[in-house]
Amino acid sequence: MTINERQNEIIDEFSGFDDWMDKYQLLIDLGNEQQPLDEKYKTEQNLIDGCQSRVWLQADYADGKIHFSAESDALIVKGIVTLLIRVLNDSTPQEILDADLYFIDQIGLKEHLSPTRSNGLLAMVKQMRMYALAFQAKG
Repeated sequence: MTINERQNEIIDEFSGFDDWMDKYQLLIDLGNEQQPLDEKYKTEQNLIDGCQSRVWLQADYADGKIHFSAESDALIVKGIVTLLIRVLNDSTPQEILDADLYFIDQIGLKEHLSPTRSNGLLAMVKQMRMYALAFQAKG
């Protein structure tokens, strides 16, 4: 499945809800379904700068693709990072760097987040792209 196909799937899921409280609940549910991050990855190095809550992001590179795993101590933030992983996971560095993450605007995420959460979202995207850049340079 391509990055855009995954984004469209998320847009479809969120379009079933008109009320933002329901969308927040969906985010929380998605975060709760995520596998907990292995304790060994909860390091200072994996913490994302620019997030109000604590978010750890681990990236592993194998067979030309990046596999992300993450965790946050905040429920909604955990849901947001889960969405980002769902869209970008197991893609090549170039696919991640070229991706236009239009789902964020289309589901109304940016406009319904507090400024600090919005900054955190941007920090998560930036960190995922930095990993892609680093792995591409190594590759």
